[in-house]
Formats: sequence, C-alpha cells, structure tokens
Amino acid sequence: MLRSISPGRAPLAEYDSGVLWAALLLLTFGMVMVYSSSIAMAEASKFTGGKSAYFLERHALFLAASLFAGMVAFQVPMRFWQQAAPWLFVLGVALLALLLAPGLGREVNGARRWLSLGPATLQPSEFMKLFVVLYAADYTVRKLALMHSFKRGLLPMFAVMLVVGWLLLREPDFGAFVVITAITTGILFLGGMNGKWFGGLLVMMAAGFVGLVLSSPYRMQRIFGFMDPWSDPFGRGYQLSHALIAFGRGEWFGVGLGASVEKLLYLPEAHTDFLLAVIGEELGFAGVIAVIAL
Repeated sequence: MLRSISPGRAPLAEYDSGVLWAALLLLTFGMVMVYSSSIAMAEASKFTGGKSAYFLERHALFLAASLFAGMVAFQVPMRFWQQAAPWLFVLGVALLALLLAPGLGREVNGARRWLSLGPATLQPSEFMKLFVVLYAADYTVRKLALMHSFKRGLLPMFAVMLVVGWLLLREPDFGAFVVITAITTGILFLGGMNGKWFGGLLVMMAAGFVGLVLSSPYRMQRIFGFMDPWSDPFGRGYQLSHALIAFGRGEWFGVGLGASVEKLLYLPEAHTDFLLAVIGEELGFAGVIAVIAL
C-alpha cells in the first residue's frame, strides 16, 4: 500500500494522529466559542443586518477554505516548496509593498495592513510568516557550507530581511515584525549560525526593539497599559482590564457556556483577539487549561 503513494508525499501512517485529533477538537471548539462570543455584536451591528449567526457562518466559510487548502498542501511534495520558496518570498515582499501604494492598502485604526479584494481583505504579513519560514529554510540548505561566514552566508539574508522589516514598520505592524524577525533568527541558528554571532544578534535585536518602543508614544502607551491596565481603565487599559474582569468572573469552572457578560459589547474584539477571555469567563480556569493542553 505504501508503494502506491507517489514520491515526495508522506503516507497517512506518518502523520501524528494525536496532533490531527487535537487540531480537529480545537477547530470544533473554536466554532462553538466564536458563535458564543459574537452573538451580541452580530445582533447589534448594522453591517451584519442583525443576523446572530453572521460571524459563525463567516468563520465556517473561512474554515472550510482553510481545510481544503490544507488538504491540497498535503499532496504537494516538499521538493516543490523548496523550489518555490524564493519566488513565494518575492511575492510576499511585493504584497507588502502594495500596501504602501495609494488606494490599495486599507487603513484600519491608523494601520495599513490589509489589501481590499472586493468584499474580502488580505493581510500580506500573515502570508509572509509562512513565506519566511520556507525561504529561510531553503536559504540555510543552499548556504549550509557558508553559514559560518558572516559576509557570504548571513549578510545577504540580513539585507533582504531589512527590506521586509522596513515594509512591516511602515504599515505599521510591530507584532508581525517581531514574529518574522524571531522566525528568521531561529532558523538561521538551527542552520548553523555561529553561536557568538547569534548571541550578539539577540542583544542587537533586543536593543532595537527597545528603541522602537521608546521612539513611539503609541507603543509606549501599549506597554504601560499592559503593565498596569488599572491605572487607566477607561483609556489605554480599557480592553485589558475588561479581559481581566472576564477571567475573574469565570473563576474555576466558569459562569456557563453562553452566559458571558463581558461579550455584551463591554470587551472589544471579544470574538477575535480576546476570545480566550470569553472562554475564561464562560468555562473558567478549567476551560482555559483544556485549550492550552490541546
């Protein structure tokens, strides 16, 4: 049976069944919680027409598309991804550059992170995270013999990542910048980067991140709001303070599925970025631990 599988594709027996079941459980649980956390917003919004299941249906549509894309990706040999990695990376850079073009990038809350595609939007930085993983891995394989040479092995990669970093900070998307920088550095280290250079690079990165935070009043407010949300619970600490209230109300086993109060338009982005707070309120500490365990 294994011989019938084409070269470059992993047989089903090689996939970790535990990981697959955990992923399916998380996807199912996510559907339930997206619906529970979004009902109030969906019913109150003119954009949704007051349809309570609007966000659930949209989430289900995206989930189906993602599962289909995943099934297709499983059929693609790894050799293809390695060969396509440089071109995908160039595509990612081009998409990031398009965000800066007048009329193409969609601005939300002062940030141009999305490309409008009719009724849908595309966030290039999310695709770039995958493209960077592929490109950095391919780069280390091609330059394996040169990874101990800063000039010939590491400098070219740093140069192209500076371009990516500049584009991300122009949006601005500091979070994606940190994630992509960490991904690149980690893969280069695993690919044979000199330990001393790695340590020095970590120090330089930490200093650079601190400098970026200190140079931006907005980022400073975010940091201070995170450290002490109760100092300004109606301003910079509003969202985090309501998230903490949600966790506090949940205690050990929660107030019950669907019984959250904070999701009733008190906690911003309750059905997206702060979904875990609603999980903590409705299912308690036990529910949060179950999600983390999966």
